[in-house]
Amino acid sequence: MNALSLSTATKFLSRSTTIGRGATTAIRSVTTLQETLTAQVPAKQTALATLKKEHGSKVIGQVTIDQLIGGARGVKCMLWETSNLDPEEGIRFRGLTIPECQQVLPTYSGKAGDGEPLLESLIWLLLTSEVPTKEQVDTLTAELHQRASKLPSHVIPLLNSLPKDMHPMTQFSIGLNAAQTGSEFAKAYANGAPKTDYHKYALEDILNVFAIIPEIAAQIYRNVYFDGVVAKDQSLDYSGNFCRMLGYDDPSFDELMRLYLCIHTDHEGGNASAHTTHLVGSTLSD
Repeated sequence: MNALSLSTATKFLSRSTTIGRGATTAIRSVTTLQETLTAQVPAKQTALATLKKEHGSKVIGQVTIDQLIGGARGVKCMLWETSNLDPEEGIRFRGLTIPECQQVLPTYSGKAGDGEPLLESLIWLLLTSEVPTKEQVDTLTAELHQRASKLPSHVIPLLNSLPKDMHPMTQFSIGLNAAQTGSEFAKAYANGAPKTDYHKYALEDILNVFAIIPEIAAQIYRNVYFDGVVAKDQSLDYSGNFCRMLGYDDPSFDELMRLYLCIHTDHEGGNASAHTTHLVGSTLSD
């Protein structure tokens, strides 16, 4: 299944419109992810409304019987801005290749190009299209560590009760679904929040999920292969702390984890997991 970015769709439908491609360096004075996104939302909403108004009835492709039988392979049916997967050059995140991300994104040492990018920096890039400063990345690291405490108290005992021979991804699904009780979006939706505010609560849930999944994953790993004890070190970044949770204390392994997590953050919108998330999310379901 194929995806079009908002800018690609606009250029495809209106050749007279020029939209900048790729990431830009953050130069505004805001220091938090939420402030950056809040500043961007009005323009994004306007761009999407304009696209729907001016081009909503345009046809962007055809669908064959073979594509239907093959699970919609190659069908363009989603907007996807965060990444593009090219069969020749590989993946780009907001227009940047992996080597380019390694050159410009902040690292654990604080110097771009000196080590692997911090996962927090790539999260920032994907969500905002901007290359963050080290200061901005540090604020996100601290926030995610703080949000990790929002893991509901019943989740770890539930994971500890599962059979060790249950598939780890089944356990992971159980653990994450059990954390639904902490959903800010579910609470806001139940309280009648207006649609224009949905994105605010969705962002809260997204950041909370980012924060709690390392402990869920680490608990499963430690239960299945070791003694079930999970240690933490929140003086480190997201990836380094995750390594300590897994039971590894090696700076070179920390660097490997940073690279591994970064290159798996997004694989365009048309693969099975990304499409499933997009589809289920469109129903406002967990």
